Amino acid sequence: MNGVGIFGAIIIGLLAGWIAERMMSRSHGLLTNLVVGLVGALLGGWVAALLGFAYQGWVPSLVVSTFGAILLLWLLSLMRRRA
Repeated sequence: MNGVGIFGAIIIGLLAGWIAERMMSRSHGLLTNLVVGLVGALLGGWVAALLGFAYQGWVPSLVVSTFGAILLLWLLSLMRRRA
């Protein structure tokens, strides 16, 4: 998350986790949304770097973080089905 700072990263992480929660029809708490959003930001940033997608600022960071959070929740649901 380039150009947003630590406080901005926390807010974006919360928003990304909440959006991903709603899109995946899940029900989590605030702390879980924050963790999902921040881990999703790392995952989304990694995928964006692999694809050569450069981003900076609030909105692109939110989009990438939300994509990563949705991907994280989807991967976790795949793991739960196998177990």
